[in-house]
Amino acid sequence: MEKIIRSGTKEINIQWINSNLLNGPKPVLVFLHEALGSIIQWKSFPAELCHALNLPGIVIERSGHGKSSDLAGERDIRYLHNYADETQDVLKEILNPDQKIILVGHSDGGSIALILASRQLKNLLAVVTMAAHTFVEEETLAGIHPAIEAFESGKLDGLYRIHGEKTKELFYAWANTWLNPEFRNWGIREEIQSFNIPVLAMQGTNDQYGTEEQVNSIVLDKINRKGIMVPNCGHHPHLEKKDLIIREIENGFNQLRMTNS
Repeated sequence: MEKIIRSGTKEINIQWINSNLLNGPKPVLVFLHEALGSIIQWKSFPAELCHALNLPGIVIERSGHGKSSDLAGERDIRYLHNYADETQDVLKEILNPDQKIILVGHSDGGSIALILASRQLKNLLAVVTMAAHTFVEEETLAGIHPAIEAFESGKLDGLYRIHGEKTKELFYAWANTWLNPEFRNWGIREEIQSFNIPVLAMQGTNDQYGTEEQVNSIVLDKINRKGIMVPNCGHHPHLEKKDLIIREIENGFNQLRMTNS
């Protein structure tokens, strides 16, 4: 069930999954999408994961995307931190402050999840990332140029059906920010080492936007962080290798449940 909620001056579209399980002892899975993403672009993955784990879930559509409010203004190099602020505000708006959560983020959403974890949120149990960015690689920048060519040649016109009139602004906000020379020094590698909750970091071996070094920078030598490189997989592990990803998250959740029991 999708619903527009008010968060400050913004209207944010969210989707509830297994809402009958909310306000109980079970943690809520919070899904954070990619740079050009939306609720619908997750496809069936959030519902299937929630059903596999028998957990409630919330899919958040950030401002500038889908049915949510337009972008508030021109992006700067701290845009992912700004989206972390927005996500935190939305969660405060819709959840009891004591409600336990697990963040599940893809690409930009994975980076946002890690930033939120670094803020030591007392109700955050664990983080799952897929293709998260922690620093700027040449591979990431090289992957953006073909995306620009595809957009300008009409090959990505399907985005207009999702984001409507916001599409062009959203696309170039993403592309131009990452290609901005000032953004080359962006990174969160240091700040994400400050928390101790479990992390499962996954990435496709054929991801055009990043290498294994992204996963390595998240995991390092921390015993409660696990990295998985998914073979024969690109930038969307949850769509390309859905069953494998659900199984790995399910295994991680069972270990978390045993640790906390």
